[in-house]
Amino acid sequence: MQEGPLEIDLHKILRARMPRKVSRFVPGFVISGLERLIHQDELNEMLRMGYPLRGWEFACKLLDYLEISLEVKGLDRLTDSGRFMFASNHPLGGLDGIALIAVLGKRYGNDGVRFLVNDMLMNVEPLRDVFLPVNKFGSQGRDAAVAISAALASDMQVLQFPAGLVSRLHDDGSISDLEWHKAFVAQAIKHERDIVPVRFEASNTMRFYRTARWRKKLGLKVNIEQALLPSELCKARGKRFRIVFGEPESWRGLKAQGLPPKALAAVIRRKVYNLK
Repeated sequence: MQEGPLEIDLHKILRARMPRKVSRFVPGFVISGLERLIHQDELNEMLRMGYPLRGWEFACKLLDYLEISLEVKGLDRLTDSGRFMFASNHPLGGLDGIALIAVLGKRYGNDGVRFLVNDMLMNVEPLRDVFLPVNKFGSQGRDAAVAISAALASDMQVLQFPAGLVSRLHDDGSISDLEWHKAFVAQAIKHERDIVPVRFEASNTMRFYRTARWRKKLGLKVNIEQALLPSELCKARGKRFRIVFGEPESWRGLKAQGLPPKALAAVIRRKVYNLK
């Protein structure tokens, strides 16, 4: 545990992740501009405000700080003895995860829930207790795979966003996740976990979606819109979100359907968006 409130230092993070031969050519003013773009000062204020709380208690404190209220439906559909894989849509890219940690952590405790996340989020130290980093490269990738496998084999509840990326604006004007990855279905069946579909009702500002569409039209591979997510978090102050937990999908029933995991993932995605 850190000795004092953690501070995000984008300069150090980027220098540590970039090869030295690349990082030395990145001007300091570029990184300073990125620090302003991601609202680094505001994020650090949130971290100081929440110290020394951790896990779901930190998440609750952050929601209070941002004056976020939650309407939660369907928790009574979950049994205390169940081992679940929670599969949620991913509309916000920050607050949706924090809110789900607050809700599920309060029910199961920090030792009873794990959240599969991008390894970059491990820099949010107060939430490390409940995070499982996904890293596909090198020795870190092997270590991450072992940790994920151990969590799936345990009695802890596991949560993930199967889309991987935040919801996008589609050609028909709707906002929803991209195609869900199939891994969560295969993991659930292998480790005999029932899948709980979760619908998180929320959206980002149109600036985020338009940036994503223009980036795609320009053929840029780097998801530059991701840099706007901290700003979206700060802009969400005072909002109300609705979370709906659906009936658990039996892993036995899913296996008995004989469909490939990709098809089952699409079925569960549809069920998520049909939850009321």
